[in-house]
Amino acid sequence: MTIRVLIVDDQMMVREGFSVLLNAMEGIEVVGEAVDGREAVARVAELKPDVVLMDIRMPVMNGLEATREIVAADTDAKVLVLTTFDLDEYVYQALRAGASGFLLKDASARQLADGVRVVAAGEALLAPSVTKRLISEFSKLAQAPRAVDPAGVEELTERETEVLVLIAQGLSNAEIADRLIVAESTIKTHVSRILVKLGLRDRTQAAVFAYETRLVTPA
Repeated sequence: MTIRVLIVDDQMMVREGFSVLLNAMEGIEVVGEAVDGREAVARVAELKPDVVLMDIRMPVMNGLEATREIVAADTDAKVLVLTTFDLDEYVYQALRAGASGFLLKDASARQLADGVRVVAAGEALLAPSVTKRLISEFSKLAQAPRAVDPAGVEELTERETEVLVLIAQGLSNAEIADRLIVAESTIKTHVSRILVKLGLRDRTQAAVFAYETRLVTPA
C-alpha cells in the first residue's frame, strides 16, 4: 500500500524539497502540504495521511501544539517531527505529546524515505543505538516527569516488563528475541500487549514511558 504523507513546514523551499524527494520514492505519495500547525490539523482531518512530517517552530500554531491536537483527535496519522537540532528540547515534548519519532532536516533522501516507512509501520524511527541516546537526553530535559501509574505498570507481566525495558534500551524486536531466546513473533505479541495495556501509540511512546516511570534511568 502507498504511504500517504502530509508535509508541514512554514518554509516553502523545505516543503517543496521534501515533496520532490518523497514523491520520487516507491510506495510513498505526498498528498498535501501545510504552512503552520493550525492548517496541519485541518489538513489531517481532510486528507487522512498515514504520516505527518511536522516542523516544530512555526507561526499561528507550532508543531508541538499541532501534534497534541492531531493525537487527541485519535487519527491514524503518525507524526514524525522535523528539527534542525538533534537535542531540541521541544522534540522531547513532542514525543510526550504523541509524536512517533523525529528526523533531522539534513537527513538524506534515503533516510527521509526510510523514516517515513518505519514510522508508518509503527516501529521506532531511528537506529536503536541512536534512539537510546536521544531518549536518554530528552528524559533529562523533562521538567515535570509523568508520575508513575502503578495500575498501568502492575498490569504488565514480568516478561512484558522485561520487554519494555529492552525497548527503552534501544533494542529491536529481533535483538530482544535473541536476548530472551524466543521467537521474534513472540516479542511482537508482547509489544502489542504492552501498548494496549499502557494505552500507548507505538514503541517510541513505550520507551518514553519506561524512562519517565523510572523503569529505565538515563545513563
